[in-house]
Amino acid sequence: MNNMMKMSSQLLILLPLAMGIGIAMTFQTAINTQLREYLYSPLQAALLSFLIGTIVLALLVVFQQGQKPSFESLISIPWFLWLGGCLGVYAISISIYTAPKLGFLTLSGLIIFGQIVMSMILDQFGLIGAEKTPISWQRLLGAITIFVGVLLTLQR
Repeated sequence: MNNMMKMSSQLLILLPLAMGIGIAMTFQTAINTQLREYLYSPLQAALLSFLIGTIVLALLVVFQQGQKPSFESLISIPWFLWLGGCLGVYAISISIYTAPKLGFLTLSGLIIFGQIVMSMILDQFGLIGAEKTPISWQRLLGAITIFVGVLLTLQR
């Protein structure tokens, strides 16, 4: 019972935090789409967004307690772990480009559907450190339901 209580109290914190990511990503896309109006391309808007984000992250790291990585530990990181930044550039730039064309609801639905499909693949095969979790009929049905929901958002 105590373990169930702990999980429930943990969920009360984790669920809104996770939902906040979706809220933040939607606001970020809306803000960056408006930023594009002042600049000349989605890439320039993404660059300014990443520049501000990099400055904020640098300040957070500087004031963060604890050990900082050495140059040797940085160069020992496997090459594919450096791709996260490239994926961020793709996600932000393409969202700035597609949001005005698709609308925020359809874009968000497609992003969520893409995340679900990729998550099922990572889980199924235990890729990139994920625990192996087979694709069940319930998970597949959930993904299909999300996709049907996205199709419904195309109707304006």
